[in-house]
Amino acid sequence: QVQLVESGGGLVQPGGSLRLSCAASESSFSIYHMGWYRQAPGRQREFIAKIPSGGNTWYADSVKGRFAISRDNSKNTVYLQMNSLKPEDTAVYYCNNIAQTWAWGQGTQVTVSS
Repeated sequence: QVQLVESGGGLVQPGGSLRLSCAASESSFSIYHMGWYRQAPGRQREFIAKIPSGGNTWYADSVKGRFAISRDNSKNTVYLQMNSLKPEDTAVYYCNNIAQTWAWGQGTQVTVSS
């Protein structure tokens, strides 16, 4: 069973930045297309960014131009650099492969508030 461990969340003021990390206990991590997701209270989980095993990244319109996804296959880790944060970015953030075949981790809470 692959374990996903997200970290890096916290409380930040509007306009601030955070960098999230997600470590996966999968030895073949490099072949997986990875994604970041978020879930705000009372809302469905939202797919916000994708990084293939090779190729171009993709972003939801809600985060395009502000967030950047990257990966380090040597560390089995995917990152999400979040800049120009807005209150509407407040959510629990998760990672998974884009087929969502791994069990979800606990996520990391991001709260954007003054």
